[in-house]
Order: sequence, then structure tokens, then C-alpha cells
Amino acid sequence: MSVYRSALLRFADDGRALYDEDGLLAIGPDAQGRQRVLAAGSWQALCSQYADQPVTHLPGRILAPGFVDMHIHFPQTDVIGSPADGLLPWLENYTFPHEKRFAAPDYSAQVAQFFIAELLRNGVTTALAFSTSHPASVNALFTEAQRQHLRLITGKVLQDRHSPDGVRDDTEQSLIDTEALIQRWHGVDRLGYAITPRFAPTSTPAQLRGAGELAARYPDVWIQSHVAENLDEIRWARELFPRSRSYLGVYDDFGLMRERAVYAHCIHFDDDDRALMRDTGAVAAVSPTSNLFLGSGFFDYASADRVGFRYGLASDVGGGTSFSPFHTMMAAYYVGREGQTKPGLSLSPQQLWWQHTAGAARALGLAGVVGNLQPGCEADFLVLNPEATPLLARKTRQAQSLDELLFALIVLGDDRVIEQTVISQAKYAPSA
Repeated sequence: MSVYRSALLRFADDGRALYDEDGLLAIGPDAQGRQRVLAAGSWQALCSQYADQPVTHLPGRILAPGFVDMHIHFPQTDVIGSPADGLLPWLENYTFPHEKRFAAPDYSAQVAQFFIAELLRNGVTTALAFSTSHPASVNALFTEAQRQHLRLITGKVLQDRHSPDGVRDDTEQSLIDTEALIQRWHGVDRLGYAITPRFAPTSTPAQLRGAGELAARYPDVWIQSHVAENLDEIRWARELFPRSRSYLGVYDDFGLMRERAVYAHCIHFDDDDRALMRDTGAVAAVSPTSNLFLGSGFFDYASADRVGFRYGLASDVGGGTSFSPFHTMMAAYYVGREGQTKPGLSLSPQQLWWQHTAGAARALGLAGVVGNLQPGCEADFLVLNPEATPLLARKTRQAQSLDELLFALIVLGDDRVIEQTVISQAKYAPSA
């Protein structure tokens, strides 16, 4: 058992932040040896229960849940920061040429090691990630995640048309490979599989149909893809699937809309699309730095809330411009405020933080498992230094409320704030 005394941040079921300036966090092993939260709350209320335990005292620090990244591309680690005129040219000129390299197991393993180290350095302890169309990339990422005890979900990309040689796969073999990878990896340790059509235009109807059949056969695996990110992409999808009601409707027509289905972007929706997300239990991975970088548009928070479908935050590296959840939360604030193309609103600091922790976990079907520090959760947490830089220290010392403290961290924070990332198996990844 380990007992910590520090400021403590966690979340109520309704998304409210709960904060104890003098908090206690107790963690201990479950029957499988995985560290879980035993107690979390104020030091004064709980300390008597742990009077016989040694205490790690962290004055001036904040214990917070590990971040959850709902959409990130592992093979685009080296594509981040590449200039392009928009989404489709960016894919053609940078992404696809680079992803060809992941056919090589050694290269995949080398990038996987760097990628997961970068997640941990930035405080991300759960991620839903794309690999490439090569099984070697999936095996490499799962192997490294297992070694680091990271909770990670990924899958082989399905793309059997409109893709260059080297990343385009064969329809039948792609489905055989997907099922074999599900059987090898899904549910092993902290790993999960996601059936992963890249996006509807790069899959034939036969491949999408096969993906839907696999999703029905394995209802506890995840599904991930992209939808309604870019107007050119939407026009292309409508040309290729003229019988579907909308771009999102393509996925529904092939049995790919259900609980644990995660669609990145979801920008250019109408209310029928939003209702389809709500009614099927599918969720959106909001990717604000990517959308701003590629000029794709702005996620409509107000309409999502009005209709009632779920969402959480994502970096979308490498279209996204940073692994840092602080940068993602700041960009989400910008996107929410934009009011020229959609209703604008000011997302509160607590709401932004919730979208990248407990809210994202709930959207992934992992509420009460990760993204929070309530009793029973896996003990993935961060040691934050709110005085990591001179300007941040100056600002946080003046904070008069929790919102002011959290917003200062969002606006001024980066990887330097993450003093330590603690993983459920007591695997430590101190920041570099």
C-alpha cells in the first residue's frame, strides 16, 4: 500500500471537479496485483484510517488523474509539424509515404518505444491509437504498451482502395489479419483492440461490411475511424456512397455504429447525425489542435450537448500539433469560443479538464476504470508541479479559485508541469 499527502484533484460523476488542498490518496493492489485507488479525499477526514502507514508527502504538488487521449496516430509521430494545404494533400504528401515504413518490425518497434515514452512524459496514461495497415505496427505498439503497463487500445488500419502502394491492403487478408490480432491482443493485461477503417473513402464496401461483421462478432472490442472532418472529404464520401444518408450514415449502413465506436472530428454534422451518435452510443473524439492546424472547422459543443451525444478530447498527432493535453485543452477552449460558424460558448476549466480525463474515459466505456481518482479506479495518476515555470508559478500563486488554478495550468502549462507519471502497476515514468 502507498499513501500520499498532497493537493488532490478528481471528478464527481456529473463532471464537477473535486479538489482538496490538503488531500490523501491511498492505493493498493487488487487480486491481480494491479494498483487501485483505495481512498481519496481530505487528509483530515481520512488520515486516521492510515495512521500505521508511511506517507509520501508532496507539498506544493497536485495529484491528478492521468490524461486519456481518445484519438492519436502512433505512426505519425514524425509527421507532426509538416506543412500542408489541407487534410487530403497532407495525407498524400506526408502521411502515406511515412506510414509505408511501418511494414518493417524493427522500425515499428523503435517508433513505438519513442511514442509511448512521449505519451508518458506528457501525462497520458490511456490512449486510443491508430497503427498502420501493417500488422507489424500493431504488434510493435501493443508489445511496448504491455512492457510499460500502459492502458492502450489500437488496431490495424483497414484501407483497401484510394491508397498508394505500401499502405493499401488486400480486402480479404485485412479482415483475416484483424481477427487474428483481436484474438492475440484484446483483453491481454491492459490492452484492447479497435477495428480501424481509416475512413470510409479508403475502404471498399466489402471491407466495411467485413469490419461490421467483425464488430458484431466481437462486441467488446472498440471501433475507431474518422468522419465529417473536412468538406472535401465529405463530398468524396458522398460520391462514393450515394445511397447513404450522410457520411456518418455510411458507417451505420455497415454496422459500425454502436457502443465503443469512436469517431474522430465529427465537425460537419446535422442534427440527424448527432441523434444517430446519441442513439447508437457512438462517441466523438474532439481533436482541436488538428482541426485548427488543417483548417477543417470547429466542433459544435453547444449542438452536441443539445442533442446529447458523448465526446472527449484527443491530440490527433500528427495532424494535431502537440502530445500535450494542456495544449489540447487550450485549443478546445478556442474552438468552443468560436461563434461565427456555430454557437459559441466558453468551456469552463473544469469541463475542459474533465473532457481529457474522466469524460474521455466515460466516452470510451471505461468510467470508473481510468481517468479518475475515485475508489476502485486503476491508480494511473500524475504529480503536477503548478510552479514548473516562472510565469506559471507567478500566476498559480495568485489563483483565488479552483477554476483560476486549472485555467492557469491549461493556458501556461506543458510537459514541464508533469513531474511524474505513475502507472497502475507502480511503473514510474519521471519526466525527462
